This record gives sequence, C-alpha cells and structure tokens, in this order.
Amino acid sequence: MSANRVVVGVDGSPTSFEALDAAAVEARLRGAELELVYCVADVDESGPILRSAATRVGERSPGLPVVMTAVVGDPAEVLAERGRSAALTVVGTRGLGGFAGLLMHSVSQRLAAHADGPVLVVRGGDVRGDLRRDRPGGVLLGLESDDDADAALFAFEEAGQRGARLEVLHAWTYRQSANGTPGSFAAEPVAERVARQAAAKAAFPGQIVTPLRTAYPRLPVQIRSIRSTPCRALIEATANADLVVIAAHRRHSRRGIQLGPVTHALLHHSSCSVAIVPVVEG
Repeated sequence: MSANRVVVGVDGSPTSFEALDAAAVEARLRGAELELVYCVADVDESGPILRSAATRVGERSPGLPVVMTAVVGDPAEVLAERGRSAALTVVGTRGLGGFAGLLMHSVSQRLAAHADGPVLVVRGGDVRGDLRRDRPGGVLLGLESDDDADAALFAFEEAGQRGARLEVLHAWTYRQSANGTPGSFAAEPVAERVARQAAAKAAFPGQIVTPLRTAYPRLPVQIRSIRSTPCRALIEATANADLVVIAAHRRHSRRGIQLGPVTHALLHHSSCSVAIVPVVEG
C-alpha cells in the first residue's frame, strides 16, 4: 500500500505507550521501520518523551529500526501528514493528545477522518486492547459495500501476518420503499421480499472475499451475513475479536470531512482495537 514504515503518535501517557507497543508489533510483522512522532510546543521539550519511548521499543522489540520525530503542530494534522507515506499510522485513545491537551480520543477521530492511509486506533484502559500482545488472535472485518475492497485486503494481510483467524461480517437491514411499504414493488409479498434481500446480502461478502481467499488459501475465514443494524452487529462482534477492520466511509460536508456512523460508533464502543481503511465518498 505505502512505504515500509509504521508511524505512531506518542505523548508520554500510558495509552500512548499501549499504542507504541501495538505499533512495534505491526512494524515487526511487516519488517518495517517504526517512526515515533511527538507533537510539542517546543521541539527542545521532546527529548525525554521520545527517548523513553525508544527505550521501551528497544527493550520489547530488540533490533527494530526506530526513528524519532518531534514536530510543532496539531497532533491529528501532523500524524495525518507523517502517515501519508507510511504503511500504517497508529494512535491510542483515552490519553493526552500532544501539547495542546487535546483528548487522544478526539485526535483519533480527526485522524481517522483525514488520513490518506490505514489508521490503527488502539483501545486502552478498561477494554481489551489485545492487539498490544504479540500473539495470534481473531481479526474481524466489517463489510458494507463494494467500496470496501481495500479494507478487505488489509484485513486479510493482517490476519495472514499474524496467523490469525478472520471473521467477515456483513450486517444489513430490511429496505423499504420511500412510501413506507416494503421494497420497491408493493405487490410483492413481504416474506418473499425479505427472502430475496437475504439471498442477495448473503452472496455479497463472497464477491469481495473470494479473490482474496485464493491468495490466502490457508487462512481460516468465516463469513456471516446477518439481518441487523451494522453498528450493533459489529460492536457486539468485537467482544470476541482482537482487531476489527472497517472501511471509513467519509463524506464531505460544510463542516468538513465527516466519518460514517459505523466508524464513529466503533471508535466509541468497540471492545477491541479498530483499523480504519479510508474510502472517500461524495
């Protein structure tokens, strides 16, 4: 996808160190360089934080190439810029978002809304955050539309690198016509309409996943298509996953770039870390 480099935002908080640990794992799996980025009011203040982060990486991931970068600027904007030429940008949540005292949760949302490449938001605190551990675990892929091919590829690559199982989940709701009657053909019985939609929705994930299964023949993949709201289904499924991967369906509005409801919900309520692969719409 991009250069062989993983970027991680650090600020000295426990949550940012959890993100650092996850980023080191990602860099090692990819054979990539790890760049530690610290946003400060004064570059001269960056030394202790960056040295502490680099020492932690050296102790936990000996031999991993590390680059330290101190930048004066807004954390989300800086990380989006540094991540433009990287394979992955990693950030924590529930910490301090750099010198400006922004909540890291706000930084992660803004980064997810503006990044050009994949973003990994590592959940910390009272949620699982299992991605910090270098062990095989389950990867969950949420599929919404035909635009999600890049997210699917990322999920397959992530699961393949880890030797992990992959669950592909497509949640859908029963469509109704504009006048409130089921479907676009009023004469069609409701049961038949539901059955037809269910068959189409059940076939949809395979259209995206089948070519990737050919490339990863040994990867255990489970595909589920269920009738439920995507937000609810994915949030519930994260309880049994170490990582959830979704395409960020972003829309331009007068307020700027906005995240879609599923991405927004997962960033707030997921039980595991969230990988967001951008899709720009409209």
